[in-house]
Amino acid sequence: MYSLLYVSSASKPFSADELTALLKSSRENNSRLDISGMLLYKDGNFMQLLEGEEAAVSGLYAKIVQDLRHKGPITLLRGPTPERSFAEWSMGFRELKSTLDPRVPGYADFLNTPLTSGDFVAHPTKAQKLLLMFKEKM
Repeated sequence: MYSLLYVSSASKPFSADELTALLKSSRENNSRLDISGMLLYKDGNFMQLLEGEEAAVSGLYAKIVQDLRHKGPITLLRGPTPERSFAEWSMGFRELKSTLDPRVPGYADFLNTPLTSGDFVAHPTKAQKLLLMFKEKM
């Protein structure tokens, strides 16, 4: 088993209909390739974890890097993994939007961190934890 975690920016903001179409085609393609994973979208940025056989994951990522809808892809983590983290999903998805007032006591700004943040690049395991957090809550 192999996994790859990356972040990228959308070349233009995605509408709800465009995100739905992207998710539908991703799920179909991933099912065919036996790839599972999780996709987050926030403020024009993506964070995605892909998992499956190395050749399939690497091939799909090569297509994503060439996809004109993405720009500036950054690979955070890649390599063998003992098991799938998202085995039940051809592609889990969550769009992140903050609706809380930052003046509320106890407010944590973590979810307002851009997905392409240097903090995720410097500490990729934080990105993994973010994806797993959404898995547990979905």
